[in-house]
Amino acid sequence: MQILLAEDDTILADALKAQLNKLGYTVEHAPNGPVAQFLLQRQRFDLAILDLGLPMLDGLSVLRELRAADALMPVVVLTAQDGLDSRVAGLNAGADDYITKPFDFPELEARLRALLRRAKAATSSAELSCANLIFDARNRRAAVNGQPLELSPREFQLLELLLIQRDNVVTKEQITQAWANDGGGIGAGNAIEVYIHRLRRRLEGSGLDIRTVRGLGYLLEESGKAA
Repeated sequence: MQILLAEDDTILADALKAQLNKLGYTVEHAPNGPVAQFLLQRQRFDLAILDLGLPMLDGLSVLRELRAADALMPVVVLTAQDGLDSRVAGLNAGADDYITKPFDFPELEARLRALLRRAKAATSSAELSCANLIFDARNRRAAVNGQPLELSPREFQLLELLLIQRDNVVTKEQITQAWANDGGGIGAGNAIEVYIHRLRRRLEGSGLDIRTVRGLGYLLEESGKAA
């Protein structure tokens, strides 16, 4: 799981990042509003933790811009501003939860898990359509031009990850983590390349390509988009 932590207190940010890393989350830290804005535009996150009092660009402005582009990403406001007006402003701007400092980490962890479960359930219930591909996560089905795709469980999981992150690079580490979370190892050292190769063949005629981004990972995009 990828988490954006936008927090200008470096001591608190380092402590939170260490705790979240122990729980298996990958954390990108933004010390101010413009960096948070840049990271949100550059890559996909599963959840964002935003301080309202960010320097250079406040957290509410970052949140409003995020909501204009992404209505679904869970966002937790983590702030010292505990007044009613601040809470209302944060929730109205699109926050899914509002936690005031000081706080207990176990409570923060529980709230993050709840939001991530809710977001995963919403994603899993949706049918995704991209080019000539229809992907039904809930019923574990996929089709190209109306013809069902025969996918192994691992191929299905890989396709789901690429679709959720489409037009963004999916790293080998993300793939490895997704497979590990599903209770299996990655197998041989070239297992990812083998499954990518198989999935490319399955997607022929779908109007989608899996592009290798050297040194980074893989990118699912519509055919001809790179040109």
